[in-house]
Amino acid sequence: MDKKQSRIGLHFYNFFACMVMTPLLICGCSQGFLAGSTFKEANDFFSQGNYQTSLRIYEQIIGEYPAAGDKALFEMGVIYSYPDNEQKDYQKSLECFQRLLKDYPDSQYRQNSAEMISYLNNVSIRDKRIFTQQKQIVSLEQELKCKTNEIITLQKKIEELEKELFATRKGPVNKILIEKKERRLTLISKDKVLKSYKIALGGNPNGPKEKLGDNKTPEGTYIIDSKIRDSRYHLSLHISYPNEKDKRRAKELGVSPGGDIMIHGLKNGFSWIGDLHRDYDWTKGCIAVTDEEIEEIARLVPNGTIVEIKP
Repeated sequence: MDKKQSRIGLHFYNFFACMVMTPLLICGCSQGFLAGSTFKEANDFFSQGNYQTSLRIYEQIIGEYPAAGDKALFEMGVIYSYPDNEQKDYQKSLECFQRLLKDYPDSQYRQNSAEMISYLNNVSIRDKRIFTQQKQIVSLEQELKCKTNEIITLQKKIEELEKELFATRKGPVNKILIEKKERRLTLISKDKVLKSYKIALGGNPNGPKEKLGDNKTPEGTYIIDSKIRDSRYHLSLHISYPNEKDKRRAKELGVSPGGDIMIHGLKNGFSWIGDLHRDYDWTKGCIAVTDEEIEEIARLVPNGTIVEIKP
């Protein structure tokens, strides 16, 4: 039985109340007199919502009391199309009313049966139209999903092409400017700004780095002396700290100047943090960007690029 058929709605209840329920209450006709108690039993099951049991009893009545078969067929037709019947079957309902018209030409239920047939035919047409519309909606939704996926794929391709075009058009960077106070890293090519990035610094960012373990980011002029792919971070550009000035200051203080200062991405396994890493200074003195940003910077920055770090 097709459970996808649409629900008839409140007007169908009114239809039943006005046209169907009145004949159902007729119990005194001569045709059904002998089967009266059986009809009452079937109607009781109907009232309790036990529609399948009620249908079986009406089928028994048709076999045992053929003269009362018109009433049994009519009530079966009602049950098969009853709105509260979760197993309703409009086709079986139509068959009951059609059989009544064919087999019982003098039945008092003919007029109501004919009207029920007309009504159910209209419901069937409406349900077919709704089903067709639902199929069209599903098809459109699937098509929209495919188009959305295509758009996302195209957007990714465009982003990659833009990155390649950016690198080709601008050429290699000859200077990296890092402004600690502004938490900003800027790529410069032939005195022209190519692009800027927000950064995170060492956990103790104020002032220049003086010694090993002070968690400060250096200040001064350096170069990118190597690129490290197998570091603890996604990718690292090593900065030539300490320079001669840094070494002299550390020597005067009687401390080690430290080293391993880099521009790098996020720690391996933490790329999901993304832009949120900028919310606080978390490195041990390095300059940190996102994994996507360090990949872009590394493509544009050759070894030997000057790095100027300002307070």
